[in-house]
Amino acid sequence: MRDLRNRAVRALALSTSALGLLASTTAYAQEADETEGEGINVIVVTAQKVAEDVQDVPISITAVTSERLEATGTTSLEGLTQLVPSVTFRKGTTSANSAIVMRGVGTITFSIAAEPSVSTVVDGVVLSRSGQAFMDLVDADRLEVLRGPQGTLFGKNASAGLVNIVSKGGTDELEGTVRAEWFEGDEYRLRGSLSGPLGGDLSGRVTGFYGSYDGNIRNIATGEDVNGYEHYGARGLLDYDGDGATLRFIADYFQADDDCCADITTVSRGATLDAELGLPGGVAQGLDQRFVNHNLVTRTKDKQWSLTASGDFDVFESHTFSLIAGYRNWKNREIREGDFLPRPIVGTAQLHDDGTVKTQQYSLEARLASDQSQPFFYQVGAFWWKSDNQQVFTREVISCASSTSPIDPVSGARPCNLADTVNTIFPTATSDSDVNSKNFALFGQATYRFSDMFALTGGLRYTWDDLDYVHTRAPGVNAATGLPATGPGVSGNPAGGTIASGGNGTNTSAGSSSNGNLSGKAVLQFTPSDDVMLYGSYTRGYKGPAFNVFFNHTAPTNAVPIDEETSDAFEIGLKSQFADNRVQLNLAAFSVEYDGFQANNFVLLNGATVTNLTNAGTVKSQGFEADLLAVPVDGLTLRASAAYADAKVKKFNPNPLTNAPDARDGTRLPLAPEFVYTLGASYETDLAGFKLYIDTDFRHVSQQFSDLGEQGLIDPYGMWNASIGFSDQDDKYRLTFVVRNITDESYALLNVGNGQRLQIPRDADRYVGVTLRAGF
Repeated sequence: MRDLRNRAVRALALSTSALGLLASTTAYAQEADETEGEGINVIVVTAQKVAEDVQDVPISITAVTSERLEATGTTSLEGLTQLVPSVTFRKGTTSANSAIVMRGVGTITFSIAAEPSVSTVVDGVVLSRSGQAFMDLVDADRLEVLRGPQGTLFGKNASAGLVNIVSKGGTDELEGTVRAEWFEGDEYRLRGSLSGPLGGDLSGRVTGFYGSYDGNIRNIATGEDVNGYEHYGARGLLDYDGDGATLRFIADYFQADDDCCADITTVSRGATLDAELGLPGGVAQGLDQRFVNHNLVTRTKDKQWSLTASGDFDVFESHTFSLIAGYRNWKNREIREGDFLPRPIVGTAQLHDDGTVKTQQYSLEARLASDQSQPFFYQVGAFWWKSDNQQVFTREVISCASSTSPIDPVSGARPCNLADTVNTIFPTATSDSDVNSKNFALFGQATYRFSDMFALTGGLRYTWDDLDYVHTRAPGVNAATGLPATGPGVSGNPAGGTIASGGNGTNTSAGSSSNGNLSGKAVLQFTPSDDVMLYGSYTRGYKGPAFNVFFNHTAPTNAVPIDEETSDAFEIGLKSQFADNRVQLNLAAFSVEYDGFQANNFVLLNGATVTNLTNAGTVKSQGFEADLLAVPVDGLTLRASAAYADAKVKKFNPNPLTNAPDARDGTRLPLAPEFVYTLGASYETDLAGFKLYIDTDFRHVSQQFSDLGEQGLIDPYGMWNASIGFSDQDDKYRLTFVVRNITDESYALLNVGNGQRLQIPRDADRYVGVTLRAGF
């Protein structure tokens, strides 16, 4: 790790030096996204793919600026939950299995032939899989969180919402920033960036970063901490701002090695297994437990690089023609401890997984937008997208019904004898999956202002999807003998299914699906004054078809396509500012019904829990959101946000074998707390020649569940953070002291098996840190 750290620091120094040598003369200033003024600043967003004041956009939206990200220490999308009450996060054992949930709705699946319900867009490029988004936020100028279906302008995988990430650009003057951070528990972060003119109409920005953390969980099998990370990467941007055209080119590289996420056993698994786990006194410690006893360290490794090219061109005197092209290459490897024990014993098998996902994504979008200042304005566009995904997954099991090994005098367990290949078997299998997805769309949106008070917006998008897969897996075999063998999570059926069950009897299954959809929106906007805007909207959302493509995928049942998911959303909202622009209040009420909801079911296969994506039926999410921002006096900012979402299964599809009604009707969706609120304040003032910065925020999350059917209870919790900082008058140097989880309240992100597998995050314990930022 030290060698990697040294390489990262050298790369950071070299990259910043390189741009410094290139920087010369002046360049045109980039358009500011936030303008200064008395009271509350104006934030310009591109939530509808054109620049607008966030208060003029008839959408429930939260814009988080780079300053706010820095003040709260938010370095990835996982931290967005602390800032936006409507957002929750499903932390998987790997980034490929993690997901964003918005207003109680999200797609949680292990299949590589399914897409998220909450889309992530980075500099205009839509990401095909959730896992691609969970990298460090580097040079983010702002995050725009758009709630509710956003498919008209952004496409099919935004049926529940969207996070739009917009990067900082080049600058007309030479600027540099170095940020170093230390947090309790040996967590370090270093980031440096340099931007400036490159001559003529060119400017650029380059950034390098490195971060590492040992972890918050002790693995007593190895004596080391786990649930830590090591991240590093670099990013370069080139801007051209000339007469009649602006161009932007971005290249970035990101690598991560996380020994995350070790599942904690917090309830008794029986006296023998409790002793094997090393529980003190054989008693589980619940949410206070901070150790595991695993002979395999669960980890996830990510490597991603991307290229983005975009341009805006003045055409037809009053129109803008925009092009965005993107390529992303992502590789994720998951190494997973599946039995959560230090060894296989009689009656309890060892289960270890090793899987690699590779994704290549290509996209191209073209748009033509008219003059937004006219009474009638519009934009039309076309979108093309292609994603190639491969997964190789191996499961290795060690199982014994009897053993010649002696009984352990401490735990009372009898370990399997790994040298005894008669009584001990080693079931294993490897799957190889290939998924190809294509998407083409035509879209348009137009607004007509009847007067200064009334405006009507309408939009349509036609989407065409092509999805196909090939999945290969032979029946399980005994790794010691090569003979057929099954074990926990290892099936004896081939991927093509047995002939007796309606399959083809081969090791390969394949399928394809094509689907067309027309989605759209209608918005009526009423603006009685410059400071008040009301709107009402109807939106038709769409999420494309999917397949169950995973290790235990077996035809013919899982070769049947999972149909499209559609949504009908109604929303009314108020956006207002008053008290001489010192108070801003935004309200929204919504009701969204999803038909053909794509949900993950958990089923047992040979004693192991496996996942199965299905069109579960109809679900409904309804509630309200409120955001209050106030600047009562210069230097003091007060914030309050709340979100209530009643997200429940309206009608779960009956059992296809018995046609019996499902017990999950009326139950809450997973990771959908009914009520979340945040409170915060920031204060800035001069103090004896320095500047003082104080920031604090508190977030409360109500009770929620991890899985469908209200399984895996997660108790309510509150999180209180604060920081105090000092800088010179020009804010070139700032030193900030940070404390997270001031009340030291423990909580879990995920609860699987009713306490047998809990994920305990970093901030489930109080910790402190310090950051230093220097700039010129």
